[in-house]
Amino acid sequence: MHLTAEEQRQYRRHISLDTIGEPGQIKLKQAKVLVIGAGGLSCAVLQYIAAAGVGTIGIIDDDIVSQSNLQRQILYRTEDIGKSKVVCAKKTLSGLNPYITINAYNACLNTSNAIELFTAYDIIVDGTDNFPTRYLSNDAAVITDTPLVFGSIFKFDGQVSVFNFKNGPTYRCLYPTPPEVGSIPNCAEVGVLGVLPGIIGSLQANEVLKIILELEVVLSGKLLTFNTRSMKQLILAFEKSNSNSINKLDDDYQLFCGLPK
Repeated sequence: MHLTAEEQRQYRRHISLDTIGEPGQIKLKQAKVLVIGAGGLSCAVLQYIAAAGVGTIGIIDDDIVSQSNLQRQILYRTEDIGKSKVVCAKKTLSGLNPYITINAYNACLNTSNAIELFTAYDIIVDGTDNFPTRYLSNDAAVITDTPLVFGSIFKFDGQVSVFNFKNGPTYRCLYPTPPEVGSIPNCAEVGVLGVLPGIIGSLQANEVLKIILELEVVLSGKLLTFNTRSMKQLILAFEKSNSNSINKLDDDYQLFCGLPK
């Protein structure tokens, strides 16, 4: 695989970096990344990995754009309201970088499609906001031996980590069981600072690029926390738990998380 003259012009600032160069840019071109969700976190992730030249990007989400999304989901415009998020995202990203392939899956990630989808990609990015999908994504990543780049947001706070990287710790090592139903309200109930998903999503995109380019140090076994009000950032270490071996998907992740179907 090589870079065309147009691609060399597009990625000149990357190629000029001695730790990336043209070989690194070719690694990005060869990479395949699946992003779960097309909300606030994913909007930031998608823009930066697309601009960076990740060659194949998958987006899976069955939601449509609503007006309340526009405060933080910066891939969308007023004229997109009522339209499929993945369709709108693909259109915007294709305009940003015409040299990459974008696969839009207008569907919900579930136990029927997760393994097949994950097998087709090198890295998974979790941009979701619900616990059933987080546990499903974790388990499917372990079964398919795929790194999972995690991000979460709450009001003014965010978290980033990388799970299942080179057989490293997983989401279940950090959170063995889901929280009690109703103990953690969602963003629709308590709100979220508009820039927060952009910050956390950018940090997720950074981890994706580091994994592809084989740059140190990946946030495996580490949880980065960030508060936008105090600007305090912490990195907390956690270890792999041998009690969390996974060889099949759970029958019902809604039930596992104590939620009604």
